[in-house]
Amino acid sequence: VQLQASGGGLVQAGGSLRLTCAVSRGALSNYAVGWFRRAPGREREFVSWSNMASNAINADSVKGRFTISRDNAKNTVYLEMNSLKTEDTAVYYCAAKPGRASSQARDYDAWGQGTLVTVSS
Repeated sequence: VQLQASGGGLVQAGGSLRLTCAVSRGALSNYAVGWFRRAPGREREFVSWSNMASNAINADSVKGRFTISRDNAKNTVYLEMNSLKTEDTAVYYCAAKPGRASSQARDYDAWGQGTLVTVSS
């Protein structure tokens, strides 16, 4: 499976963005997908995951602001980001794995190239 993340950009604090993760060379319905991010000078961190049953989990730092969703027919996963904060500035990555979803990056074996989100004050 291959993934391609897009939708990043520059937005003011309080604004919104929607990231897209396009899945190819495989059926999204067979995979759990996670979103991770890496801010400058920081370790990669978990943001959200969507499992094959379309259940979702968000990190505490984004609860109530970010929503992950999937469209299996379009082989696409979305991350809707609202009420953005400057601390959300990071490169965002989507990743896929068969089986159960996980908040651990090491459990994912397919990664997209990342898309940069910059939130200005």
